[in-house]
Amino acid sequence: QVQLVESGGNSVQAGGALRVACVASGDAASSTVMAWFRQTPGKEREGVAAFIHGGVTTYYADSVRGRFTISRDSAKNTLYLQMNSLKPEDSAIYYCAASSWRSGFDWANQELYHYWGQGTQVTVSS
Repeated sequence: QVQLVESGGNSVQAGGALRVACVASGDAASSTVMAWFRQTPGKEREGVAAFIHGGVTTYYADSVRGRFTISRDSAKNTLYLQMNSLKPEDSAIYYCAASSWRSGFDWANQELYHYWGQGTQVTVSS
């Protein structure tokens, strides 16, 4: 079992920056894939970024590439998402997710993740 707790959500102006964090506990070492998803009312949960095999590979959604950076502090079992140049369309609840990597893993498919945090709200105003 892995427990995930997000923090850092806030309200910011467009163009601003924010960092959200996700602390993992329990059998965190088994989580070879950790990712951030986001969801707005009436829409499906969207994959934002993923961190694979201790950072050997990272993936980003086209909508955030170049603005967002995913990273992990293994000593603190914490996953981060640094968000720069924020836009109003980035407003959403941001969720941390964890799973185990296997061949053919589609990092943006929420169905493949076993563990989820409760989410943290990010609001970007224009």
